[in-house]
Amino acid sequence: MQLFKNFCETKVDENGVLKDFKLNVPISYNFGYDVVDEMARLAPNDIALEYTNPSDEHKTFTFSDIGRLSNKAANALKKHGVNKGDKVLVVLKRNYEYWYIVPALHKLGAVVIPATNMLTVDDITYRIKTADIKFAICTPDGTTAEDMVKAKEVKPRLEKIFVARNNLEGTINITEEIEKADEHFEKVLTLANEPMLIYFTSGTTGYPKAVMHDHTYTLSHIITAKYWQNVNENGLHLTVAETGWGKASWGKIYGQWLCGCGVMVYDFDNFSPHKLLKIIEKYKVTSFCAPPTVYRYFIKRDMSKYDLSALEHITTAGEALNPEVFEQVYKQTGLKLMEGFGQTESVLMLGNLVGSVSKTGSLGKPTPLYDTMIVDECGNELPTNEVGEIVVNPKEKQYGIFMGYCGDEELYKNVWRNGVYHTGDTAYKDEDGYYWYVGRIDDLIKTRGFRVGPFEIENVLMEHPAVMECAVVGVPDKARGQAIKATVHLADGYVASKSLEKEIKDFVNKNVASYKHIQYLQFVDEMPKTISGKIKRTDIRKIDRDKIC
Repeated sequence: MQLFKNFCETKVDENGVLKDFKLNVPISYNFGYDVVDEMARLAPNDIALEYTNPSDEHKTFTFSDIGRLSNKAANALKKHGVNKGDKVLVVLKRNYEYWYIVPALHKLGAVVIPATNMLTVDDITYRIKTADIKFAICTPDGTTAEDMVKAKEVKPRLEKIFVARNNLEGTINITEEIEKADEHFEKVLTLANEPMLIYFTSGTTGYPKAVMHDHTYTLSHIITAKYWQNVNENGLHLTVAETGWGKASWGKIYGQWLCGCGVMVYDFDNFSPHKLLKIIEKYKVTSFCAPPTVYRYFIKRDMSKYDLSALEHITTAGEALNPEVFEQVYKQTGLKLMEGFGQTESVLMLGNLVGSVSKTGSLGKPTPLYDTMIVDECGNELPTNEVGEIVVNPKEKQYGIFMGYCGDEELYKNVWRNGVYHTGDTAYKDEDGYYWYVGRIDDLIKTRGFRVGPFEIENVLMEHPAVMECAVVGVPDKARGQAIKATVHLADGYVASKSLEKEIKDFVNKNVASYKHIQYLQFVDEMPKTISGKIKRTDIRKIDRDKIC
């Protein structure tokens, strides 16, 4: 059953490419009732969730199961004081409880705040203070529950801590409470424009921002799932992201269930490309989404050695896609990687949508949900092939864009300056309307009077077989203003040396314009990254400022 048809009007061209999209949002809307419960009523035996882990534990949940368990969870949480409007921190990794506890919180009208189990006690207390969090629900794995108890001692605003499958002093075993609870829940009225979800950004340039979305956010992911990820009714979609990150909302619950597609969950701690490929093979995953880094590791394993015959569509987002990765994935699978672009603050803004002709390395075109433009520093729209910032000119009802930064109204006003939403990302648009990523505004390198995007140099670096990961930044230089420096994490089998450094620099410099030449190259054992896995260019720049004059 594809419920998305109840909430939108669509038009596609002769090739099946989405050309127009209009959401029909009722005044009162709630994903828990209007999607989960409806799917439980209309398609009770359809698979909502396939779960497994490295220990080969396996569980299957139908929509009927999710509807019933979410009601029981809502009753259990309500019994302990969770009510409409309460902020609830949810740290459940890829544990299967996430898929019925989150709908339960939606049904209660509580505000869900997903977070990663990688947070420290200080990270947790910062979130409690910033978002005024009253409750937390934790994984039984690792030290998350213990850290939450320590955070509660510092921030007693946190009233209660629930832990799945665990009896820890100072916490409540939510699994036992759910088992005892009634499976019939009295509906709580929620309006479509009320707060539903807060994600903290990964904080690449400062403290993480608390990005708040209303209930329409779930419906806005129809485009993400149906027209970009190409999920099918009764299919099985796998997005790699852990539930603490915004990408989980893109690929692990909302749009997929609206389209009647099951979600595949592999609950791992240590990433193994071989094991993940075996999961895709074993469970016959039909659509898959992961950041380019995952595909880079897949390429090294050779995807052609696995039976991926059930896999029909693959997508990527979260970081820039190098053409070399695109070409190798296509060579090994016969599938074209369809790149997309969006933010924690939005749903899919740009994408190579289903049925479209993708261009290798392109972000694609604006989705019909947004009026997207490239502008200069003064807000003027730029002509083709000129680099500027990606902005969104709001429509009458701009669904999918966040409703505010919790606790920082000034920052929210700043990103909405001059009447448009400023993404902070730069790109250019070609003659066919495709967008090409350049980098974050802060990442642009100004050298010898030229503006250079790091991504174009990184693309060439990634073509060298010795390069596993890389980052290009500008470093202070008296003659040039900024010199170009590459930081490189080598692939397995390669050893750092002066000769390899020269080889890689010569390889790149022969393939780029002279003003883009790499002046410095450094090998590192590990790239500095945020807890979400993004390379921290700010850290690299700081190290470089200290070392290079």
